[in-house]
Amino acid sequence: MSTSLSSLTFSFSSLSFSSHISHKPNSLSFHRPRSLSLSHLSAPPSLVFLASAAPPAELETMDLKKYVKSRLPGGFAAQTIIGTGRRKCAIARVVLQEGTGKVIINYRDAKEYLQGNPLWLQYVKVPLVTLGYESSYDVFVKAHGGGLSGQAQAISLGIARALLRVSEDHRRPLRKEGLLTRDSRIVERKKVGLKKARKAPQFSKR
Repeated sequence: MSTSLSSLTFSFSSLSFSSHISHKPNSLSFHRPRSLSLSHLSAPPSLVFLASAAPPAELETMDLKKYVKSRLPGGFAAQTIIGTGRRKCAIARVVLQEGTGKVIINYRDAKEYLQGNPLWLQYVKVPLVTLGYESSYDVFVKAHGGGLSGQAQAISLGIARALLRVSEDHRRPLRKEGLLTRDSRIVERKKVGLKKARKAPQFSKR
């Protein structure tokens, strides 16, 4: 029994507490930790913001814009060989100038603007191919409204009308291919009581 008491006394004496007991009974006082000094910490590195260069697509658009302005002094309205085409909600103003067959739509290459769609590109080229002028004229277009399909067909009509300004002899071959006819079809309006223009809700007899 004496051995166990001595071992317990030794174990308690070996323990060290960070808090010490004050002379007052039933009161404990604790040491406050030292305040950390931040002087030894290094200052954060200064941030350097570098201006990112413009992407190649924007640079190409800027170059094409300068090119179009240099080719069309005074803008679209000041040109002589000009035609306007419409299809659904799309409107296209077309200017023809002697060149090598470039087609620029809204300051972008036609293939890029029309997303490489072969049908839409064919709409644009048909009037020139019909007369054999696919490598004789450069085409500059301002198009707005509608979608790309409607704009492509509006450009086709605009090119055909502009070719009439070049020579009245172009009327017969263009008319034969139906390129001078304005397609008047548009989306039919929705009707009251129907789901769409003609689609009706399901009929139930009872």
